[in-house]
Amino acid sequence: MNRRQLQQALLSYSSTFKEEKAFREDFLQLLLAERCYYRDYLPGHLTGSSWIVDETFTQVVLLHHGKLNKWLQPGGHADGDESIFAVALREAEEETGLSNLKLIQQGIFDLDIHPIPEHKNFPEHLHYDVRFIFSTSKNHELQCSDESRDLAWIPLDDVEVLTGHATSISRMVEKTNRLARSNQR
Repeated sequence: MNRRQLQQALLSYSSTFKEEKAFREDFLQLLLAERCYYRDYLPGHLTGSSWIVDETFTQVVLLHHGKLNKWLQPGGHADGDESIFAVALREAEEETGLSNLKLIQQGIFDLDIHPIPEHKNFPEHLHYDVRFIFSTSKNHELQCSDESRDLAWIPLDDVEVLTGHATSISRMVEKTNRLARSNQR
């Protein structure tokens, strides 16, 4: 998914969540900046992440991020890679050790813009996070990377409490529950 394809995906992306509708416009504006795929681009830059669920949509892989001290989905910086899908997949594989991820919904699963605090003389900035949803079997062993304090399968019902009811995480939990219901039909 190159820059033009991401722009098209954003233009066709629809959400029932009002904050995502506003985010979409902000993403489209950011894409006009040549260096938006680089972590040094301020006031914010593109990131890609993966929401990884088990085959029954009842558990999700979360990591306890070392720097942010929060439970989050795997993801990271594009570092110049204009295929944000490839970024999300690469980060998921690097941060979880999983290499057998199956995309279960074509295109964008979720959009979020969130602040990242100042760290080591790098100022507070925004992450424009494009999220994709994958599934895998829980039989595959998770391998925690050096960037994380912990990595685990978390029951979907426990995610919101564990993450402090973070709005963007709660939104993905709700979307996952909707997908689970639609797959039962």
